[in-house]
Amino acid sequence: MPPTLTDLWRRKLEEHGLTAFGEVHWNATTAELYEHAVRRREATIAHLGPLCVTTGHHTGRSPNDKWVVREESCQHEIWWDQSQAFEPEQFDGLHRRLLAYLRDKDLYVQDCYVCAEPKYRLNLRIITETAWHSLFARNMFLRIHDRDQIRAHQPDFTVIQSGRFHAEPERDGTRSEAFIILNFGAKLAIIGGTSYGGEGKKAVFTILNYLLPRHEVLPMHCSANVGRERGDVALFFGLSGTGKTTLSADPDRRLIGDDEHGWGDDGIFNFEGGCYAKVIRLSSEAEPAIWKCTRRFGTILENVTVDRITRRLDLDDDSLTENTRAAYPINYMGDIVDGGRAGHPKNIVMLTCDAYGVMPPVARLTPEQAKYHFLSGYTAKVAGTERETGKDPVPTFSACFGAPFMARRPEVYARMLGDRLQQHKVDCWLVNTGWIGGSCKVADRMPIAFTRAILRAIHSGKLAGIKTVQEPAFGLQVPVRCPDVPDTMLRPRATWADEAVYDAEAAKLAKRFEENFATFDSPEARELAKYGPTA
Repeated sequence: MPPTLTDLWRRKLEEHGLTAFGEVHWNATTAELYEHAVRRREATIAHLGPLCVTTGHHTGRSPNDKWVVREESCQHEIWWDQSQAFEPEQFDGLHRRLLAYLRDKDLYVQDCYVCAEPKYRLNLRIITETAWHSLFARNMFLRIHDRDQIRAHQPDFTVIQSGRFHAEPERDGTRSEAFIILNFGAKLAIIGGTSYGGEGKKAVFTILNYLLPRHEVLPMHCSANVGRERGDVALFFGLSGTGKTTLSADPDRRLIGDDEHGWGDDGIFNFEGGCYAKVIRLSSEAEPAIWKCTRRFGTILENVTVDRITRRLDLDDDSLTENTRAAYPINYMGDIVDGGRAGHPKNIVMLTCDAYGVMPPVARLTPEQAKYHFLSGYTAKVAGTERETGKDPVPTFSACFGAPFMARRPEVYARMLGDRLQQHKVDCWLVNTGWIGGSCKVADRMPIAFTRAILRAIHSGKLAGIKTVQEPAFGLQVPVRCPDVPDTMLRPRATWADEAVYDAEAAKLAKRFEENFATFDSPEARELAKYGPTA
């Protein structure tokens, strides 16, 4: 007799070292995972249907607990200045302890894949201890709908995730009880000690950042959309809080993806099948598409406050964390690009949220300046609310707008970007969504309506035809006007009450750019340094 599906599942789990377990829920549907998550008290259901979870101590990523196994297949290619090395013997011991912990426990498995471009597809198997983490994988990655393909699925990489299993640092060689460890030789990632959903997502992104350059594909931490009529593709690079997700969700354009993409010979393609958006103080007026997703069955809300009686959400409550999140399938966003693929970009927008209030709202970049700002990956974060916090902003530089996920040296990705900018004649822009007229302690943030007007002018091609002038601190070419934006707002120095104070603050930030760029010790970086600030 041919093996039953249950027999087939057991054999597949045995291939991963899981030889004794309870019930196995393989490729469970969204409704089934809802039932399990509620029955097991992992989650509650809020008004209109989203599944609400709390992630405990870890409400965000734990970058200091992420490791790469130093083994023969990858040790000469990994950017070890950024990636912490984990020894193979330590990995094997911790892996065995994780498998022992999972003995006799119910398991949830999702067979899925990443990369919407078929020739770069990477098959995944996500094994979790909880139903809601399985739903997270189902939401975020690309689903397999054909039954025969599901039966024949062979993973290129496996992720085993158990937030309830804690490492013992003295025994396991970790920094804390949490760990995210990638083993490229074994094609395996293990995650424990943290329940934050984003760890699994970003572990897979790191895997792609290592593997895809071998195929001459540039992996990118960016959102992407395309014009409905012109068919023009735009990419949006930016760190958390810069507006990358919000601004790519444009009702006049079709969304390709909100966070991770590849740029290959045929154009842009999404890595994922879902979105993972920050929702703290989300506005139904400014971000209607994402706001609606927080009110839908199938959406997972992480660390969002819910009224115990009415089950209604309070998206303004940051008592658990500022990093509240929603994970939902990308088709919840409405009119998306079918198949997650599009052509080569016409425009690239590098977003920054400058809390010092000295960078212009928009500037046109030369290809060399684009590479410089790509390597810099600047934004400035501020604790608490956006206005009059009384706290100084913190400058953040993250190479390629995603240093924690860049497995290779950043110059590798910058070189690939530069080649594509030249080949496809892409227009590049720096857009500041931060403060205007002063720092975050005294001024207001750039109104999102003006930022959207700037983007409309970029997409339409109007801004490319407008004269620019060079501002003195950063050497940026700033348009003298932009439709539907006051001219004075385009010149940040003119919006400050005291221009001498502006000059001093701009010089300080320019110096920080220079200090950060000096950390790149390569001939390419030294050549690009001349395209940075002029102060």
